[in-house]
Amino acid sequence: MRIDRVYTKGGDKGETSLIGGERVSKAAPRIEAYGTIDELNAVLGLVRTALEASGASDLLPVIHRVQQELFNLGCELAAPAPETRAKLPRVEGRHVEALERDIDARNDALPALRSFVLPGGGWASAYFHLARTVCRRAERLLVALGAEEDLGQWPVIYLNRLSDALFVFGRWAALKDGQPEPLWEPEKT
Repeated sequence: MRIDRVYTKGGDKGETSLIGGERVSKAAPRIEAYGTIDELNAVLGLVRTALEASGASDLLPVIHRVQQELFNLGCELAAPAPETRAKLPRVEGRHVEALERDIDARNDALPALRSFVLPGGGWASAYFHLARTVCRRAERLLVALGAEEDLGQWPVIYLNRLSDALFVFGRWAALKDGQPEPLWEPEKT
């Protein structure tokens, strides 16, 4: 793929093109969904940067893989026609299974939770929690879009599992960085 020009002026009137050429409003639910996937990918860029100085740097290849998968998901969402989507890289069951293995590899070493975790626990952990919340928003947007049209079975499942993974990875990063996890203490409010 070669990208020579950054601006095309095609979106100056509030519309954008989907894969296949269809023009839609930049406020369309599909655009909102894959735009949020892009936002999540950007937050994961912050996670990767924080992981470089973290004791949880073993997660760097996992996050790099997830960023690739999210780009594939965004591409999939940008193609409304099923026959076009079938020719593109997509998230599949194998990607969900990989996330589950990543979760299991770290969750067993974590201390049992006795309360809800508040975002924090060092830079890497805090960025993981930010990514988790953006992932949950993307998931909600996909559920809404999926109520209007068939997205296939894997996109929502993938985001649901990814948000679980990001939670566990945030806890893992706090542990590896020797940072206490801030816990919700409702009696202290």
